[in-house]
Amino acid sequence: MRNRLMLLFAALAFVLAFGGAGCRRHRARADEPAPGQLRSVVAMSDAQASTQLLSGFHLVEEGAWRWTERQFSISLATPPGAGQKGATLAVKLTVPPVSIERLKSLKLSAAVNGAALDPETYSAPGDYVYRRELPARLLTGDAVRVDFSLDKAIPPGNPDIRELGVVVLSIGLQTR
Repeated sequence: MRNRLMLLFAALAFVLAFGGAGCRRHRARADEPAPGQLRSVVAMSDAQASTQLLSGFHLVEEGAWRWTERQFSISLATPPGAGQKGATLAVKLTVPPVSIERLKSLKLSAAVNGAALDPETYSAPGDYVYRRELPARLLTGDAVRVDFSLDKAIPPGNPDIRELGVVVLSIGLQTR
């Protein structure tokens, strides 16, 4: 009986000493960039990627999304192969009912490294994806700057002192 008890204590000590070590360590997925490395897809909730939000984004809300201002910009890593095949820019966004009530419609325009993309107009509240195909010639560097502009935004005032454009969940580039 005493030997069994000693074996049980030894096994328990081993599990406590080494068994939980794997649980505490964060194991990066093969497709996950290292901390500080630019991402080609940025979720607004990703605190590590917040440095890629260059201007015009408000603080993250509900751990998932951000309001923008009328003009907002982001830096995105060029995904592998995009310099040869091109890529798709996708912005997952929401046009809140308050925006349509106050502004009637919103037109979103974008430019990648200064090259203008076709705008899109939203005249109803809802969830949308602004999607544009980008030619390979715009994606030759390690990163691209994407500048967005709305034709109008809710001005600062009561009750919110921020300029409010649209709600963004993610912005990203994917190789075609």
